[in-house]
Amino acid sequence: MSEFSFEEEVFTSQFNSGTLLRILKQLRPHIGLALAFIIAVAVVSFLGSIFTYITRLVIDEGILAGNINRIIELVTWYGLLIIVQVVSVFVFIYCAGILGERIQYDLRNKLFAHLHKLSLAYYDRTPIGWMMSRVMSDSERISELVTWGLLDTVWAILNITTALFFMATINWQLTLIVALIVPVLLYVASWFKQRILVEYRQSRKTNSLVTASYNESINGVRVIQALGRQDQNLVEFRRQTEKLYRSNYRAAWFSALFLPSVEIIAAFAVGGIALIGGAQVETGGMTIGGIQAFIVYVTFMIWPIQDMARIYASMQHAIASAERSFSLLDNKPEIVNRPNAVDPGTISGDIEFENVTFYYEENKPILIDFNLKVKRGQMIALVGATGSGKSTIVNLVCRFYEPKRGVIRIGGRDYTEYTLEAIQSRIGVVLQTPHLFSGTIRENIRYGRLSATDKEVFQAARIAGADEFISALDGGYDAEVGEGGILLSVGQKQLISLARAVLADPELLVMDEATSSIDTLTEALIQQGMERLMKDRTSFVIAHRLSTIKQADRILVIDKGRIIEDGTHAQLLRMRGHYYDLYTKQFRRERLENAEQDFSNLSDHVTAAI
Repeated sequence: MSEFSFEEEVFTSQFNSGTLLRILKQLRPHIGLALAFIIAVAVVSFLGSIFTYITRLVIDEGILAGNINRIIELVTWYGLLIIVQVVSVFVFIYCAGILGERIQYDLRNKLFAHLHKLSLAYYDRTPIGWMMSRVMSDSERISELVTWGLLDTVWAILNITTALFFMATINWQLTLIVALIVPVLLYVASWFKQRILVEYRQSRKTNSLVTASYNESINGVRVIQALGRQDQNLVEFRRQTEKLYRSNYRAAWFSALFLPSVEIIAAFAVGGIALIGGAQVETGGMTIGGIQAFIVYVTFMIWPIQDMARIYASMQHAIASAERSFSLLDNKPEIVNRPNAVDPGTISGDIEFENVTFYYEENKPILIDFNLKVKRGQMIALVGATGSGKSTIVNLVCRFYEPKRGVIRIGGRDYTEYTLEAIQSRIGVVLQTPHLFSGTIRENIRYGRLSATDKEVFQAARIAGADEFISALDGGYDAEVGEGGILLSVGQKQLISLARAVLADPELLVMDEATSSIDTLTEALIQQGMERLMKDRTSFVIAHRLSTIKQADRILVIDKGRIIEDGTHAQLLRMRGHYYDLYTKQFRRERLENAEQDFSNLSDHVTAAI
């Protein structure tokens, strides 16, 4: 595994208010719950200031005045308001929890659904780990920002506002002095915010690379161990995790430095209040309870700003996550339905490539002015070296990609006039390495047509030649296949994949080297199933074993995106060209392998007899 080369979008160091607005828009479907949450937070914050004001009255009008009735009255009010506060705390915590889960649920579903709309080109250039990080960890951070980040922000604003209001009712001159401190604190908070944001952006970017590298290593663990690459992979993985560590370390450093900075400013504020307020007590301009309330109110103002270290760390981390999640959502599918696209009802007509040019990367064309006409019901075999363009041709037929220039026609019409669903829902694809989903064999076959009955599933398996091995398994059709079909052999997975294609009953069939990685016996079963499935259907077969395409109506030898030979198996052998060389070499190799296997079996029998 080489060092991961995926480059994602680089975001600027400026605070992105647009991203924050997009995050807050996630509240729109749950506006009622959000309003209940904000109101409950406002009530709790306001009551906190009321309690301080009541405490001031208890000191000045009760304790210092020696008025026991006033103390009882104020304590009674205090107790009643405590009940209201307890209920409000319950409401905002409950609403925050539910709101967070709903937003995370919505966002993950939105990301997941969007990923299924994107074209294959996006998956060619984007690592799985990066996408997993967006759907899972980043969506969680966004939901936390919308709920607890919103809580902290509303609480901070209300605490500062109500504290200034109640301070003004006590002593407006001292309030003006305290108010001058707020801009200083906000400036300090803004300065640290920018630096924390930069580091967390880098952290999220590096975390994506680490996740992708981890995913790649786990998927390729057999190759890594077989080649003895464990140490090299560990070195490369440590290099990436070290970058992540450094970004998080710098973010933690700025967060830790922020708190003492605010503490110093707060200490000056409290000291000034005590000094000036104490002098006013002697002149009657201030009371003991008033000074106590002022100090508490200053704490109310300072506390949320002090907590900005944590708030900003969480907020900037979430914004960095949101930027990447939204960048995924902003990716548009490259292959989309054209205006007025229609469903023709069938795609069983002739298929024609006319002057088709295609490339995955500019200046690296795969096909140039490629022309091909396939009659309805023909079996077309594609032969050629790796990278010659075989898979590109079938990918274009399936409309996983579209021509850069030229046109592909189905039934005489440009296939971009048809909807994507009209084409792709009528195509069956059997891959060289078939993919099975976690679940049972029955469920995997039924994936070809979800409305199919059990009887139709069994029939499809019999046609594909899979019924015999399935019936021999413990559990039969209800046997678990494991993640990716790991509990089955390659040949068994291929037979199930073929049965799935049979059940789908496609009008056009694509077989991508379906028999290249299996034993001879299983190959014969798959070959029989393929012949049944391809009967009266237009089909494209990318062939690895040339012996499997002898019955093809046409065999196309592809070289560097061009058709260099075209004919039946017999015609191409008579031409004694490229196909003849490929076939005879492969035929000799297979005969040699069979002879070696027969000799090995004979030796085993002789040894056993002796």
